[in-house]
Amino acid sequence: MRPYIDKTMTPNLDKHQRRSIRLKHYDYSQAGAYFITICTYDKECLFGKVTNGEMVLNEYGKVVEEEWYRSGKIRHEIELDAFIVMPNHIHGVVTIVGAQGLAPLQHDHAHLQRKPRSLSTFVTGFKSAVTIRVNELRGTLCEPVWQRNYYEHVIRNEHDLNDIREYIVNNAQKWDSDSENPSNDGTTSRSPLRKT
Repeated sequence: MRPYIDKTMTPNLDKHQRRSIRLKHYDYSQAGAYFITICTYDKECLFGKVTNGEMVLNEYGKVVEEEWYRSGKIRHEIELDAFIVMPNHIHGVVTIVGAQGLAPLQHDHAHLQRKPRSLSTFVTGFKSAVTIRVNELRGTLCEPVWQRNYYEHVIRNEHDLNDIREYIVNNAQKWDSDSENPSNDGTTSRSPLRKT
């Protein structure tokens, strides 16, 4: 007798298989600088608002900012550079320098192994710390704060780094045309990584 398979419960691997946006064969634990963008779940404007070209953080946005800088203090393998919290995402520059930091948060899922002192370990720990604190403030349990993934760009030279720093510093001033702004007028500001 063949086992019964409920096809409604069988995952559609074509639909649910996520394509990695990471560089193949690149070691994200090696020393180097990275530009990262992390978006909120469903791109909800959760961290505050932009008023007159300035980002005004609410209590959740202040948690994000505190946890970013706290990460730089407890994780000795990283150095933090330019950073901004926007209403529904963050941008930051992280440099991995190679020293040992605190161990990442432990998970019940053994299959979620990440390379120690890597970019993904840093992002996972940061996102987890923010999520716990924001959910405490909201009085909720296990509500998502972040999208599952994050965007990263390997910073290749000083010119690249300076363009990214300028983009981060000016991000709030360009919120009206930001592609992450759910109410923009249809035009988008140019990322420092897009070539025209």
